[in-house]
Amino acid sequence: MTEFTPLRHIPDANVFRKGDVFVLFGELFGRGYVNGLIDEARKAGMTIVGITVGRRDESGALRALTAEEHAEAEEKLGGTIINVPLMAGFDMDAPDGEQNPTELLADVKLKTWQDDKLDWAKIERCREAGVRRFTTSAAQAMAEIDKLIPDGANVFFAHTMAGGIPKIKAFLAIANRIYKGRGERFESSRALLDSDLGKLILMNFDEVTANTLKYLIDASSAIRERVSKAGGEVRYTAYGYHGTEILIGGEYVWQTYTNYTQGYAKMRLESIAEAAWKAGVYATVFNCPEIRTNSSDIFVGVELSLFPLLTALKKEGGGAWAEQQWQICQDLLGEGTSLQSLLDKIEQYNNDATSAHFRNFEAWPMDNTPALADVMIGTSEEITGLHKDKKALITDHLSSLVLEGAGPLMFHGASEKIAPVLWLSHDIIARQLNELHK
Repeated sequence: MTEFTPLRHIPDANVFRKGDVFVLFGELFGRGYVNGLIDEARKAGMTIVGITVGRRDESGALRALTAEEHAEAEEKLGGTIINVPLMAGFDMDAPDGEQNPTELLADVKLKTWQDDKLDWAKIERCREAGVRRFTTSAAQAMAEIDKLIPDGANVFFAHTMAGGIPKIKAFLAIANRIYKGRGERFESSRALLDSDLGKLILMNFDEVTANTLKYLIDASSAIRERVSKAGGEVRYTAYGYHGTEILIGGEYVWQTYTNYTQGYAKMRLESIAEAAWKAGVYATVFNCPEIRTNSSDIFVGVELSLFPLLTALKKEGGGAWAEQQWQICQDLLGEGTSLQSLLDKIEQYNNDATSAHFRNFEAWPMDNTPALADVMIGTSEEITGLHKDKKALITDHLSSLVLEGAGPLMFHGASEKIAPVLWLSHDIIARQLNELHK
């Protein structure tokens, strides 16, 4: 378990300037955390370089981008994309003539998934094939990126790879029960983790979310050596999640979304950064606050911890701009609902004995329970129902604010070389936002 190391000051160090190179190790698809980092890199005048995860053809084989897809991806990024497919994970990999894990799981049914067994020797061969494919492609991509880094330039590598759920029909129904189910529809997250299906998913999460940081650090060693010899600096960042401090009862208190199945992989990610740091490679995992994204929407209730950011903005001296954010959020609520009454409901939820039980940093990530599902999913549904329009939620606005605040904290925090793992809690996010909008 990583020691809790929250960032408590706004970093202002910056080693990056015009002509330096920002490398996005992960493909940019929609609006997410990395946009804030790219904005900072662009402000500093850095050259933007990215990679692609590639695409699958009709047979499931991985391929490079077509000319049209490549042009579209480069326009979206605003930079050069190295067209070597870097799809992480091994769920679609297998030695020649063998079935891949997705095919091995094709017959998993909702009634039998807890008892279905996998051949672990076969799975291990698939994992080895996937790692071999990925590391070979990573070396190829880095050789191309090396050509784009001028002598005397500094380099910023931003790792953004995460996920790893195999595409099997039954899993969506299983996930809906674990992350959205209440009462008779509730399913235990422990049941998933104890099943062969769950064990495979955890292995694939490790490969996608965590081990790819190690593969990146290894594949870029020649770049690092060349840049360092010329007196340049190299930094690596990655996106973590390990709970967040939010305001509860007027104090910043660590809390988390439960059950965060990817938590095991996020802890592995932290350990990879810690090992790199000890070896003199400056890699920092920034544990970011909960936000709403396309991929997080399956986790009903993850958004509840966003609301106290509004109170943090005022507590950290936000003044008129903070008042403006309150008004924007008030305007999204239905007739007769005050923003303060909504925040009171969140405070009540956070002080509920069931919710409080899960604020156990040492035991993270804890398993879900029927009682937690009742209070968390119930509160989430009640609060969503208070909005004028369920497609225009306060948590969308607050998510965009968190993204805006996290970008400069990560960019300058990486420059400053503070620690291998840092938490960006609501206090520092609020202070950064207030500073940006003075």
